[in-house]
Amino acid sequence: MTLEFRPDQPDYLADPFPIYRRMQDEDPAHWSPRIKSWVLTRYDDVKRVCLDKDMSSDRLRPFFASMPGPEAAKIGDIIRYLSLWMVFRDPPEHTRLRKLTSKVFHLKSMRDMRPNIESLTDMLLADIGAREEFDFIDSFAGPLPALVIMDMLGVPRTELAKVKRMSDDMALFIGSSRTSPEKYDIAESATQEMAEFFRVMIRDRRANARPDLLSELVHLEDDGDRLSEDELVATCILLLFAGHETTTNHLANSTRSLILFPAEREKLRADPGLAARAGEELLRYDGPSGAQVRIVQVEHELHGKTLKAGDRVFIMLNAANRDPRVYADPDRVDLGRDGVAHLTFGFGMHICLGFPLARLEGEIAIPAVARHFRSMEFAGEPEWINSMVFRGMKSMPVRVAM
Repeated sequence: MTLEFRPDQPDYLADPFPIYRRMQDEDPAHWSPRIKSWVLTRYDDVKRVCLDKDMSSDRLRPFFASMPGPEAAKIGDIIRYLSLWMVFRDPPEHTRLRKLTSKVFHLKSMRDMRPNIESLTDMLLADIGAREEFDFIDSFAGPLPALVIMDMLGVPRTELAKVKRMSDDMALFIGSSRTSPEKYDIAESATQEMAEFFRVMIRDRRANARPDLLSELVHLEDDGDRLSEDELVATCILLLFAGHETTTNHLANSTRSLILFPAEREKLRADPGLAARAGEELLRYDGPSGAQVRIVQVEHELHGKTLKAGDRVFIMLNAANRDPRVYADPDRVDLGRDGVAHLTFGFGMHICLGFPLARLEGEIAIPAVARHFRSMEFAGEPEWINSMVFRGMKSMPVRVAM
C-alpha cells in the first residue's frame, strides 16, 4: 500500500499514530507533496533537529514575504505581532526576547501559582456539580488554563469568554490545517482585537503598576534594554495564547487517555504520589503539540534524501514520543514508566518557555479529576482540532459518576 500522508483527514486527526509508525518504519524522512514539506517521525531525528542550528525557526517571515501585497495587507496585524513572537525567531533576536521575558516569567513565578491552580481546579469541579454528562473541554480543560494565565497577567476573570473567543479565532491561522480566505479574516480581526485589549491594559500598568506579570513586563529593564510597545503586545498575546491552548489539550488528552486505560486511572486515584510521573507519561502518550516546524538552512542528506535550503520540515513530536526504537510498548499508558524523556515541549533553546506551568497544571488537575469522579466514560464522539501543530479536541463529551 502506498504511504500517503493526509493530515487533514478525520481518521488521521482521531488517531495519527498508525501512519506515524508506518513512516518511522518505511520512510522516516518523508516528503509530502500534499503539504510541500518534509515530515520526520523518529525520536532521534526530531531531537537532532531541535538542536540543529542550521535549522531555522524563523518560518513566518519568509511566508509573509512570499505573499502578494494585497493578501499580506489583509493580515497586517498578524504579520506585525506574530513576527515578534520568540518562537518564530532565531538568535540573536530569539535570545534577546527570551532573556527579557524569562526575567519575569520564570520557574518561581510559575511554581507560585500552585495554590491558585488548586483553587481554580476545585472551583471548576464544584461548578460541574452533580451533572452526569458534560463537555470536558467546555467545563474544565478549557477554562482552567485560561484562568491561570489570565490571573498571572492580571486579566480580569470576567473577560474569560472574550479571551477564549479571540484565542480560538487566532488559532485558525496559527495551527489550523484548513486553508480558506475566511480563516485569515477571522484571525486578523481577533489579532487586532487582542492587540488593542492589551494596549489598554499596558497603558493602565504604566500609570498604575499592580502585582501581576503584565506590570513586571511593562516596567522590565535589563542593562538598558526594554521590550518595545509592539514587543510588549506580542509577548502578552503569545503568553495568553500559548499559556492556555496547549495546556487545554494536555488536560483533555490526558483525561481521555486515562479513560482508555482504566487500570492506570485507578492507580492514580489510589496513589496521589504518582501525580508527577503520571503527568510525564501522559504527556508522552498523547501530548498536546503535534509538531514544530523548521526551515532548512544548509542542504544535507537524511535517510538517503536531500533536504535543500529553504525546505520546510515538520518534526512530529508525538510520533517521536511513541517511537518503538526508544520506548518499549509505546502505545500503552504505563504510569510507572521510566526511561528516556519525552519531546512534548520540544528540546534545546526553543523548548517551551512555559512548560513548567503546563506540567504543574497537569500534575494538579489530572489527579484531581480522577479522584473527584469515581468513573468516567465517553458520552459521544470527540471533535478533533484540524491541525498538525496542535493535538487536541474542540469537544469531549463525558459521562461521570461520583
